Amino acid sequence: MLTYTLNEEDVGEVRFGISPLCEMGLSLRALKDPARFPLQLPWLRRTEKARSRLDTELLLALIDTRLSTPDLLNPRPGSPLTRIVDELDRFRSTDPSLFTRQIEAIHGEIPAALRGDPRAALDRTANILEQYWESCFQPHWLRMRTLLEADIAYRGRQIAQVGLSAMINTIDTRVSIADAVLSVQVECKLTTSKAVAGRGMTFVPTIFTSGASAPSDPSGPPMILYAARGQGAMWETSTSATDAGAIQLLGRTRAALLAVLSEPTSSTDLGLRMGVTTSAVNQHLRALHAGRLVTSTRHGRVVLYFRSELGTALLGG
Repeated sequence: MLTYTLNEEDVGEVRFGISPLCEMGLSLRALKDPARFPLQLPWLRRTEKARSRLDTELLLALIDTRLSTPDLLNPRPGSPLTRIVDELDRFRSTDPSLFTRQIEAIHGEIPAALRGDPRAALDRTANILEQYWESCFQPHWLRMRTLLEADIAYRGRQIAQVGLSAMINTIDTRVSIADAVLSVQVECKLTTSKAVAGRGMTFVPTIFTSGASAPSDPSGPPMILYAARGQGAMWETSTSATDAGAIQLLGRTRAALLAVLSEPTSSTDLGLRMGVTTSAVNQHLRALHAGRLVTSTRHGRVVLYFRSELGTALLGG
């Protein structure tokens, strides 16, 4: 078990963030053991051809049989708007000896694909990560990021409604907080306790975990990774409303939009799911918003829409 002790200042400084590099690093779990990530099988199928052109031996050298990855691939995001280009730049500037130590720590040795000069191995890794991003993540990142932002928006509403401790105690069965001590059930022989002590505690949602986890080095920046909500429908390309009354009242397209808005979603992602333009989606959303059937919240530069209680009642929910 890993425990973090928070003082009053730390409690007020709890943050959420999104790390593109962290998400990419965690995705190696799905490459290594696809059966453990059934909700991401559509993404694996869509990227299969692109991955066949990559050096997958090098990619898989970054993860072990327990699905552990080096902490360097799981950086703590500085904000919800962290950019992959900045994270890769920081990764490239890493001390090669640190990279080597972290690789050896998870494998017990240096895999063949990473042997040789440490600087050259680090550069090869940075290059393959950049290629992996451009071919397998960038085309789908909008949808992924929208889901992660929607989760953060949901957690923010929870904090406002029931408080920080109640939110934390429902984020994952492995995570709990009592008397300002935040506990994470992780695989380790001994209980490790660390004081946050003004360093900030960051929660990071991801689509590539089955349970909450924390960095393997407890002396690093305090961070907890947890499974984002709403993954079941994230790869759907279309949807239909089944409530005949809603279709008759709103029309098929607006009823279908209302049906998928059980989770906060951007207009761009709605357009991808529905197969219509973003401008058309925005017209329908304005009408639904005027009728108080949907509400919205801003997360950074993105506006997320979700179904109101009235909209849910209209669908028979």
